[in-house]
Amino acid sequence: MSANQLVTAGHLSMSTNPTLPPLQYVDADGTLKGMNVELGETIGKRLCLQVDFVRMDFPAMIPALKAARIDGINTGMFWTEARSKMMYTVPYAISTLDVVVSPRHVLAVPDVKALRGHAVGVESDSYQEHWLRDLAKTVDEKDAPIDVHAYTTASDVMAALRAGQIDMAVLPSYTAIDIVNRKQAVMALSGLGSTQTTLAFRTRAVAEAVAAALDQMRADGSYAKLLTRYGMTPLPDAKITIRGTGPA
Repeated sequence: MSANQLVTAGHLSMSTNPTLPPLQYVDADGTLKGMNVELGETIGKRLCLQVDFVRMDFPAMIPALKAARIDGINTGMFWTEARSKMMYTVPYAISTLDVVVSPRHVLAVPDVKALRGHAVGVESDSYQEHWLRDLAKTVDEKDAPIDVHAYTTASDVMAALRAGQIDMAVLPSYTAIDIVNRKQAVMALSGLGSTQTTLAFRTRAVAEAVAAALDQMRADGSYAKLLTRYGMTPLPDAKITIRGTGPA
């Protein structure tokens, strides 16, 4: 990996949206913390690069990557085939989606059909939004529709739930579990829409170098140790690699 394949020589700049604890968040002192932060810093050390985290909302990340403002995206993004054609994706964990409801108005949600007839909040332009909208399309004409509300961040989704603007929220499991543990919501459904969580990069060379660093972490045990500490499921694959074709 040559210096000219990075936005700034000697630095690995990656976007993050620190509104998804415990993967990425800002503590009371204003310090960026979480699993993805630790993962990014570890990768940087193994590649002898200074890691620069660039905070931005998720919808701005892919345009920023394409415009060469950042080298990569490190924000707990879910892998999709469409994304794998826009950038070089390196999946690093398995994640699922959960449905949560307000502790002040606990709704019974026995299955995904129970989302019908309700206002459901999701983070805008996310895997969970696409999953929810695909689910909404499967509703028969005789059934009540799913009223999908998309918000800029997961924090905005939770604010809407607390304000009673939506009846329930669909969140990545790691965020939902953290919110439930803090008694800000009640778990209604879990383990939906299983998929891979991925890093993404502007150039193939950087993506290959990051995948190699992750494989080194897998070999020495630090990869599994980090993911397990945060309740994430390691990939079952024998080798961490780029998944998809990348940009045409």
